[in-house]
Amino acid sequence: MESMIENCNVLWSKATEIWSAGGWAMWAIAIIAMVMFALGSHVWLALREKEFLSVPESTWREWIDRPELRQGVIGELLDFVSGGKTVKQTSAYFKQLRMNETTPFARDLRVMKICVSAAPLVGLLGTVTGMLSTFGALSSGSGGDQTMGLVAQGISEALITTETGLVIALPVLFFQYKLGRDFERYQAFLAQMETLCSQSQHRRISREGQIRHIAREEIRQRIAREMNSDSEPGPVRRLARQASLERS
Repeated sequence: MESMIENCNVLWSKATEIWSAGGWAMWAIAIIAMVMFALGSHVWLALREKEFLSVPESTWREWIDRPELRQGVIGELLDFVSGGKTVKQTSAYFKQLRMNETTPFARDLRVMKICVSAAPLVGLLGTVTGMLSTFGALSSGSGGDQTMGLVAQGISEALITTETGLVIALPVLFFQYKLGRDFERYQAFLAQMETLCSQSQHRRISREGQIRHIAREEIRQRIAREMNSDSEPGPVRRLARQASLERS
């Protein structure tokens, strides 16, 4: 236990030495790293909460035509877009849904991309300032220990900032690629859901049209039978006779 604490203290002292040697650029790189970590964690967790990776496609396909089975986040999305009575209204609901759902992810991923590009550039800027400090020490010093200390400090700043910027940017670059792929899958999921909901809407409208057509045909046939019947007049014939008498 004591050896572990001692090792941690040694690592901490080395880290503080490297941090101090890196100069001002280390603070800028640290801020960029925190922004990338915060945005990446937020996007990753938010995409997992959408449940499109965990709920099987066959399950939410069934939910489209069976609202009573819907549950979770995907069920809420289907309830929202099911408010449209026509295909045009459903398309409008999906347009609003995509705007609400995808815009925050796209914005955060763009900021992450900027930060990934900025981290090595800030490290390179630290390299430039470190080399300028080195050249300044060489030009103004007399070659003693103080001058050599300033030269070593400038070289350390030049190398450490570049290394830190690359170490921060490279893992986040792969993480950003993974998040981008998940975001594309979420967009494809919404597009597929819109297509299936539109097809379900078409089928429902077609069934309702067929039912109305059958009902009209039955009413028309009933009217024709009553008008042609010689037995007790039905309600249609009675109404027709009453209207004829009123006109006369």
